[in-house]
Amino acid sequence: MTKQQATDRLTATEVVLPGAVEPDGLEVRRGPVPAPGRGRVLLAMEATGVSFAEQQMRRGKYYDQPPFPFVPGYDLVGRVAAVGPEADPGLVGHRFAVLTKTGGWASHVVVEAADLVEVPDSVASADAETLVVNGITAWQMLHRVAAVEPGQTVLVLGANGGVGSTLVQLARHAGVRVIGTASPRHHDTLRQLGVTPVDYRDPGLHARLRELAPNGVDAVFDHVGGEGIVDSFRMLAPGGTLVSYGTASTRDATGSSKAPVLKLIGRLMLWNLLPNARRAHFFNIWAGKRRADGFRARLRTDLSQVFALLADGVIEAQVAARVPLSQAAEAMRLAESGTVTGKVVLVPDPAA
Repeated sequence: MTKQQATDRLTATEVVLPGAVEPDGLEVRRGPVPAPGRGRVLLAMEATGVSFAEQQMRRGKYYDQPPFPFVPGYDLVGRVAAVGPEADPGLVGHRFAVLTKTGGWASHVVVEAADLVEVPDSVASADAETLVVNGITAWQMLHRVAAVEPGQTVLVLGANGGVGSTLVQLARHAGVRVIGTASPRHHDTLRQLGVTPVDYRDPGLHARLRELAPNGVDAVFDHVGGEGIVDSFRMLAPGGTLVSYGTASTRDATGSSKAPVLKLIGRLMLWNLLPNARRAHFFNIWAGKRRADGFRARLRTDLSQVFALLADGVIEAQVAARVPLSQAAEAMRLAESGTVTGKVVLVPDPAA
């Protein structure tokens, strides 16, 4: 039996988001394994994850999510099981990471061969998964947007989260002092990563931050948005950079999914027009996607550097939990609980 014939006999599992539902409303469906088309490959998923994007999507709040129903899943790590016409047959059997935005919560996923990023042999799939969207986001915000330098001080909101826990490690590796907000249960973990933790619920938070950085910080990484973005901007030292990359404060708000993002971007643009010697940016991981070759080159370069640091033991993967794909509802609840450090990872069901 050929590999293609074996693949044809498999059954695929996918998790479908049918509408704006609670986690228990996620649907597990099974059907035939999809066949890759021209220039595409079929990946057998080994790890995918629950990011903040999926949490917004299930509420219908992600800025440019597709119409319901659809399969969520922002990224995954998998092994090439089959290739379509004009894709390299030599890819079969090799392991890659890919950024998908949607579709990753499935046992078998068809993607463009050009989007694949190789995963080092020494790195476990679940570990690599924690650093796909989180690693690209953290690396590009730190080095391409804020352009931090050794000896500077940065403030990371939600330092225990998926992006935050990656960001603080990359910043420390770059010789940057890091102050990170999190609930007290995560402070010991952050200290072990070399971070100065502060309680984001402390009524005296801003006084404490001013105590730690009297002259302000060189960069703030803010995933919260909302009115708190004003305090983040005020924390900047002259010449500092605010990097906003989310609107977590409005996750459960009713109304338009686009309004909070547009309001935030408008505010940041206005601040950049003021003579205040500070910069403000909204980070969008998909910026430049229309120029596909350049976008893919940057993504591959940046993620490969993150994977290399992981393989060398310079940074550690923060896997909050490994949950079987068919139990995606449990994984979603855990990711939204605020009780974990790092990223909740979905893995193939044992029977698979």
